[in-house]
Amino acid sequence: MIRLQDVTIRVRDRFLFSGINWEIFDGQNWAIIGPNGAGKTSLAGALAGEVPVVGGRITKAAELQPAGKIGYLSFERYRDLIATEEARDESRFFSGRFTNGLTTRKLLADTCQSGGIISPEMKNLLNQLGIQQLLHRSVRALSTGEIRLVLIARELFKAPRLLILDEPFGGLDEGSLRRLAGIIDELMRQHVQLILVTHHLEKIGSYITHVLAVKNGRVFFQGPRRRGLDPGRIRQLYDVSSGKRETASSKGPQTTGAGPVDMDAVYIEMKNVCIRYDDRPVLDNLSWMVCRDENWQIIGPNGAGKTTLLSLVTADHPQAYANEIYLFGRRRGSGESIWDIKNRIGMISSEFHVRYRKPIPAFDVVLSGFFDSVGLYRNATFEQRQLAKRWMQTLQIADKAERLFHTLSQGEQRMVLLTRAMIKSPLLLILDEPCLGLDPPARKHLLALIDWIGQQPETQLLYVTHQPAETLSCITHEMRFEKSEGDGFRVIQEAVGKRNPAGVPSRNALNGNGHRR
Repeated sequence: MIRLQDVTIRVRDRFLFSGINWEIFDGQNWAIIGPNGAGKTSLAGALAGEVPVVGGRITKAAELQPAGKIGYLSFERYRDLIATEEARDESRFFSGRFTNGLTTRKLLADTCQSGGIISPEMKNLLNQLGIQQLLHRSVRALSTGEIRLVLIARELFKAPRLLILDEPFGGLDEGSLRRLAGIIDELMRQHVQLILVTHHLEKIGSYITHVLAVKNGRVFFQGPRRRGLDPGRIRQLYDVSSGKRETASSKGPQTTGAGPVDMDAVYIEMKNVCIRYDDRPVLDNLSWMVCRDENWQIIGPNGAGKTTLLSLVTADHPQAYANEIYLFGRRRGSGESIWDIKNRIGMISSEFHVRYRKPIPAFDVVLSGFFDSVGLYRNATFEQRQLAKRWMQTLQIADKAERLFHTLSQGEQRMVLLTRAMIKSPLLLILDEPCLGLDPPARKHLLALIDWIGQQPETQLLYVTHQPAETLSCITHEMRFEKSEGDGFRVIQEAVGKRNPAGVPSRNALNGNGHRR
């Protein structure tokens, strides 16, 4: 079906897979695995025709030649979509035509050139994915998991013969993950071939017949699934056997923090908060308090309102001023500067990642965390530069310091942005799915580091994840969004653990109904 002969790929300033030979035959479904920065996404992009081949040739069977017969999902597609919408926002502003932007319905209908009509077949697929209710929503208002499912639906609408999915399960809740896995299984039965790029080896289903393992821009292994996923080979692929990643310190550099710690501080207080989009309630009458010595885990289905809640904390949501919200002791809208708030917060999320597109060295991206800027526009002090170097060493990305940010892989970019969030030892560290795009050793190391940070008195955590295996021992409280009747969600808040060494429960414990005792 596809043959790569002596292929070399160029990705900006790098040449990868010098002379790779690889054949994908009818009936074969492949998984591409390997460490961050190995070249997985670049190789998948070359198969899809979106990354240039500068040596050799890629030959495709006749049934793959018509446009749309190869479906392709990647983080780059998501980033390009948002970049296009932001450019259109500027045009709308200068023309005086203000709209909510591209809707899900228009995005999908334009893909199929259906004149804005969603056919019964398309509606059936949307129902299978559980996203039929998103048609009227702006793509800019979708959560990470929701936009991923919409982009998958867009590719499936083209009825591809070959489907290339780069980390399709990232950011999905358990229900969405099961539905997508079921659809992929059904596609295989209908003879649609799959190439799956993933860091989550446990999600490589039985429909995968072969594995291509890559490392440092070269082929490490290619062959049958059973041999490719052999535990010994996996340890060699990720350098686990050498202990290089396992023995690294899980402690961060010692810093002075973002300022003096108030032993009785209330960092966040929300009273009866209501947030609506197009008359649809996202947060309905929510009250919440976060105090010192509390680390919160926030969990719930895609679209429940988790990202909206965090945007109220980071001072990025315009409806904050219409609600009673206190951050670090001051009510929003009482004259405080947005930069005063951000100075006390470190944050990483998929939404922030997709919007950080500056072509500057990774070291400068890390330094920008001191100034809460996208890009570096001020001179960092000698002490700040030394601290940045120590943090990059701790997160094992010191060798990426001089690389331009936009030339790094998704996982490498994620690690750089996580370093940026942690560098100033903020009073509040907000981590929204921090492990997306990270290989298994990087995930393990990062989770140990976050857990260590959560044990320190200087920093409190707000932590969002869909993965049960990524739960942290330092978590003291949990906020759960659970589906209620209709389209709404109910919020449950409760104390779930202890973090202080003396074992004294948090003074702001919650009962099962989410009310303070």
